[in-house]
Order: sequence, then structure tokens, then C-alpha cells
Amino acid sequence: MTETLMNAADRWRPLTELLHALLERITGELPGCLGVALTVSHGDRAPRVLATTGVAGYLVPAQLAHGGPVAVAAATGVPVTTDGLFGDERWPGLTREVVADGRPGVAEPCAAVRGAAALPAIWDDAGAFVLSATLDRPAGRDALAVLRRYEKLTEMTLVVAETATAGDPDQMLDLLASRAAIEQAKGAIMAVRRCAADEAWQTLRRTSQEFNVKVRELAVALVEQLGGGSSAQPEGTPEIRPGAAARHAAEQLWSAFSTPPAGKPGVSLPGVWVPSPRP
Repeated sequence: MTETLMNAADRWRPLTELLHALLERITGELPGCLGVALTVSHGDRAPRVLATTGVAGYLVPAQLAHGGPVAVAAATGVPVTTDGLFGDERWPGLTREVVADGRPGVAEPCAAVRGAAALPAIWDDAGAFVLSATLDRPAGRDALAVLRRYEKLTEMTLVVAETATAGDPDQMLDLLASRAAIEQAKGAIMAVRRCAADEAWQTLRRTSQEFNVKVRELAVALVEQLGGGSSAQPEGTPEIRPGAAARHAAEQLWSAFSTPPAGKPGVSLPGVWVPSPRP
């Protein structure tokens, strides 16, 4: 048993160090940054703190329990900023006293806290994360801009972590095949709609939810729909075969792309918003 636990710890150590290095880099790019955190959730599970630096180690758990930018961003999928973390009427339950909770050495760092920013993102079929930063100054646009620069790198770090810790080689191959299919479909949507990667991903995910199909199957079906043939899937990985429901969803999405209603800037499927092409 001891050997098994040691092997698990050894396997996780490089990933822990990688996440810490990522957050330290963000901290170094944000003037006045007091701490950065990565919070993740999957499916219906509640968000949990995966890695932190500085004051985020006790501020973010408190936000998940009592409200704050991280909790709001995780629940809504919308970026959140505040010029005053404590005293913001959006989360009255979050106070310095609640965060300190009688622990020595916590109250003093909290006294320097002013602004905060939280950027939500999605990284797989059912997984989401929030990158957040705590500052000794108001959180302006620059805070979100720095977090956005690291959004893709964070996403890929989580993919690597999930793949490396899957354990079962077949499961690892499935994960890699899913990622490849999703990235191919996102690229196709970005090319057709001239939209950003996050908009392409939101289009895929919302469509999969509306039609109750897996994102990876929808992704393959959409690429086949756009290409008029079979999707080229990575050699050596399990083939993803879209079912009838996924193909129907892809057809509906492609129809929305190609036949927009007259006079409307975008296309509205039931429960799905396809963003307008960018000029």
C-alpha cells in the first residue's frame, strides 16, 4: 500500500510543479498581484481549488464557500472583476473576518487586498476552470487580459494532467482522440464563422447540450459535414463514430451556418447561439 501511495505521489509531483510554475508566471506578469488560483469543476461536481499562489490559498476557498468573483464566474461562465473584493454587494458574505477565521497570519495579508479578477473557461466535454487573480489595486482590463493570455496554456496543462493520470492506456488514447476531434471541429468553425476559439467551443458545447449528444461525436460529425466525407482521425487512436443523433445535430448546426435568417446578425437554434462572423 505504501509503495502504491508513493507511486501516485511521484506521478502527480511533476504536474503539481507544472501548475505552480504556470501560476507563478501569471503572478509575475500582473503588477500588484498578491495571488493566483486555478479552480476546476467537472460535470455536476462543485468547483474545487487545484492550485494557488500567495493569498489565493485562503481567499479562493472562502469565495467558493461564501461568494466572490471565482464562485460567480464558475456559476455563470462570465468573467468577473471587482475593485473592492471585500464590501462588494454581489457577495456580502465574503469579509476579511470570514477569510481569517481566527487563523494567525491571515488577517494582515488580507488587509492589503483590493481588487480581484476571475476568468472562466472550458477545457473538455464537461470540464470547466476559473483562473483568478487577487490584487492590491483595482482590477482593470489588464488583469483579465493577462489571464486570457494564459487561458489556452492552462487548458492544455489540464489536458496533459488528465491524460497522464488516466492510468488505463485505452482511456488515455480515448482522451487524445477526443481532444483531436474537438480541436479539428473548433478550427473548422473558426474558419467558417471567422470567430475566436472560445466562441467556437461555446457553439460546440451548447449544441451538444441542446441535442443531447457527446461533444466528440458532434465534432467528428460536423467536420464530416463540412468536408463532405469522413473525418481524418489520428492514426493509432480509437475511431470516434458519430451516431444518428450527432449527425442530425451537425446537420442542423451547418444549416444554421449556411442559411442565416434575413436581417439577423447571428443564427438562433433552439437553445444555441451561433455568433456572427467578425468583420
